[in-house]
Amino acid sequence: MLVLGIDPGSETTGWGVVEGEARGYRAVEFGTVKANPRERFAARLLKISDGVEELLARFRPDVCAVEEMFFAANVKTALKLGQVRGVILVAAERARIEIAEYAPRLVKQTVVGYGAAEKHQVQEMVRVLLSLKEIPQPHDASDALALAICHFHHAGLAALTKPSAARTKLDALLAANPRRRAPR
Repeated sequence: MLVLGIDPGSETTGWGVVEGEARGYRAVEFGTVKANPRERFAARLLKISDGVEELLARFRPDVCAVEEMFFAANVKTALKLGQVRGVILVAAERARIEIAEYAPRLVKQTVVGYGAAEKHQVQEMVRVLLSLKEIPQPHDASDALALAICHFHHAGLAALTKPSAARTKLDALLAANPRRRAPR
């Protein structure tokens, strides 16, 4: 299973691709989509949308894990972040990619074990969990990798342990003919 984690931001949107299987997961690639803060906001949204669409086409993930909206003291910032999330969700939906949304507190709780963890703690645990030599930089990319890890812990591992379609078909055939046994 391939999960694209996205940490929305109106200037820097972090992304991280994590591949998982029954034995664990590994980082494939990570980075950011940067928008110039001097540009009109609509132009920044277009740049983010184009960047996310490019990532979806390039990696063809099974799931896109996006950070949910959190309550911000600044209403204007919260509205902008909501619009950034909107273009990300539309891009994923247009690509027919499953979307999973996780609250920032749940991501931190899952990755660090503490829902109010600080950025450097998340970065270090992402480094450890993905067996990376260095802390993923910038923190936006690290947060995106944490979202992908969170998805594996809350939804992805169950999908990874499901028997394959071929195994399910073989089991059905063997059940119909109990004299034959398949190797496990």
